[in-house]
Amino acid sequence: MKLSLPNAAHYAFFFDIDGTLAPLAAQPEDVTIAPEVRENLERLAARCEGALALVSGRTIQQLDALVAPLTLPLAAVHGAECRNLQGEITRNALPADTAASLTAELERAVDLLAGSRLENKGMAFALHYRQAPWHQRTIEQLAQFLASRFPELVVQPGKCVVELKPRTVNKGAAIETLMQQPPFAGRTPVFLGDDDTDEAGFQRVNAMKGISVKVGEGKSVAQQRLTDVDAVHRWLAQLLTGSSLQDAAALRSHN
Repeated sequence: MKLSLPNAAHYAFFFDIDGTLAPLAAQPEDVTIAPEVRENLERLAARCEGALALVSGRTIQQLDALVAPLTLPLAAVHGAECRNLQGEITRNALPADTAASLTAELERAVDLLAGSRLENKGMAFALHYRQAPWHQRTIEQLAQFLASRFPELVVQPGKCVVELKPRTVNKGAAIETLMQQPPFAGRTPVFLGDDDTDEAGFQRVNAMKGISVKVGEGKSVAQQRLTDVDAVHRWLAQLLTGSSLQDAAALRSHN
């Protein structure tokens, strides 16, 4: 399928951040987006009349900081909090007692797992082990145990992270919600992501006859593939020059 900017009004763009628009880092706060990438996002958003959103496990505040001074539509915390083009925010919050119990239990557990880190997002909890990969199995077992105790939660594995998030929340549902609103409605969705947290997004985009793009290696339901973050940057820059989606940055079909 060909995609070029003269037809940008026909498409809606969705981008993951970590491992897609930005390289992974040892700590989440160390991740940055290069100024030229932010500029290209701004240009693409203008070309497609604002139908460009970030879809990430990060919070709204973290995403805004990464792309400042841009203010974009967002599906943050895997879609637990969303902001549309008009700036309206919706949140899928956990019950206060559930959040308090999980916070206490996870803080105690992480204290015993040197090198691991708890990121409390309010409506979701991320257990990072990039600095302590030997804790992976223990952290995965802990997350599964807590999900069995709190049936409103589900385990979401990622790259050196395991998250507990509301069961109804995923990137696919978030993309579908945005696609029902202007300026996204009626367009063909294009979604780029790199890990397991993006698979629900790929599935939903495929069902909408859109374009799903996996960044990096690994099994995926995505239809297309880019090799790495640098390839995403080249694709984005080349797309703005008028190259088609297939021609830009050696995008290839995923077998």
